Amino acid sequence: MEVRATAGALAQSESIVVVGLYQDQPVTGFSAELDQATKGLVSRLLERKEITGKHGETLPLHAPMGVKSPLVLLVGLGKQEEMNAGRAFRAAAAASLRLAEKPRGAVAFYFDGSWSAPWVEHGVAGAMVGCHGQDLYKKEKKLNPHQEIGWAGDAVAVNAGRVLGESVNLTRRLVNEPPSRIYPASFAEEAAQVAAACGLEIEIWDEHRLAKERCGSLLAVAQGSTQPPRLVILRHLGGKPEESPLALVGKGVTFDSGGLSLKPNDSMLTMKDDMAGGATVLGAMHAIAKLKLPRHVIGLIGLVENMPSGSSFKLGDILTARSGKTIEVLNTDAEGRLVLADVLDVAVERGAAQIIDLATLTGACMVALGADVAGLMTNNQEWCDAVANAAKQCGELAWQLPMFPEYAEQIRGSVADIKNVGDGRWGGAITAAKFLEEFVQNKPWTHIDIAGPAFTDKPKPHQDAGATGAFVRTLVEVVRRACA
Repeated sequence: MEVRATAGALAQSESIVVVGLYQDQPVTGFSAELDQATKGLVSRLLERKEITGKHGETLPLHAPMGVKSPLVLLVGLGKQEEMNAGRAFRAAAAASLRLAEKPRGAVAFYFDGSWSAPWVEHGVAGAMVGCHGQDLYKKEKKLNPHQEIGWAGDAVAVNAGRVLGESVNLTRRLVNEPPSRIYPASFAEEAAQVAAACGLEIEIWDEHRLAKERCGSLLAVAQGSTQPPRLVILRHLGGKPEESPLALVGKGVTFDSGGLSLKPNDSMLTMKDDMAGGATVLGAMHAIAKLKLPRHVIGLIGLVENMPSGSSFKLGDILTARSGKTIEVLNTDAEGRLVLADVLDVAVERGAAQIIDLATLTGACMVALGADVAGLMTNNQEWCDAVANAAKQCGELAWQLPMFPEYAEQIRGSVADIKNVGDGRWGGAITAAKFLEEFVQNKPWTHIDIAGPAFTDKPKPHQDAGATGAFVRTLVEVVRRACA
């Protein structure tokens, strides 16, 4: 897909044209230009309430008089005073999704020429995300990506938006792939291709290196599968030589059967998405490198399959993590935290100044916050505030959960140092985070539980069902702000 800034007059464009309208506002800017070219058509449609400008609302106009475009799509931007980067992303995505019902050539977006660079960036990213679906293997596609996207705006911002859109779609594609296609070794190969394409340094640890590095917790999860594990370490060296890196850590369980604590069939159906944290880190590292952000950043992705077999790790097993801490296994379906335990230790050893980990870690987080909101948990309020503010800037929904010391008592072991689940079902998202906190050695750390927003069973008004690419944009924004 080609994405470029367009400077041509709206009325003279031969592309399919998308024009944004604010709610409860007279036509201005590009919408006024279209209104003038069509002799007041837009104003009449607004007066008759054929379209109101409500956010995400769309109305197609086929071959309207006065313009060269064969199709003009009006899209509501909502109230002007409520516009932000997240709403820009969703409005553009809604329009792009509507147009992707059929194959299109070039699509030109004319929203608001006064938008700030961040709004343009997220709008362009939304236009790219909306027209891509989960139907990777359908002969007849439900959604048809546009061949070309033009955006009336600053070329630098448009290019940055293209990078964001590519990165979100990279994450979505990897999560949408079947587990027969994406497993630890193939994910690592994908990461190597991304690294080569955008100038990231990469290191891949196979099962032998993982054993040499004493990653006993991660290796235990992997031992039930015929697919050997991997650890991917990506490095973007954008900062000063003496600078300590910011670490992004992702859970990469490429398929989670639950192991011997076997999930029921319906709970296993979408478990190809249990590597969404790892895919999000890869997407973010792709964007960070392409944007050449002036900050050292390392991305670490622990990759395993969790499968039942005669060699699976068992209930009651005692694992020794890379840090030396011992773990009693009380549920083999609480495996993601076991993987992250060793990966977090590597991040600390590599000198991380701050750490963010992302994981589809607990159903308990979805019980607490629903399917659209990620949970934030931390050992450092200032660092958590930085992550939360970046998410808010991008329009991605996150809410902080408490991390009172009393929760840590639930994971204290009687046979080993700690156990991999808390006492019963209550507060499960938090006790999982308290488990992870044991491995960050007091480094400023924020855990993002993306079990809800990473994957959706039903399409949304602005995006197809399946992988969402949630929090790629937030991670990039965190790094950008860290560069300031």
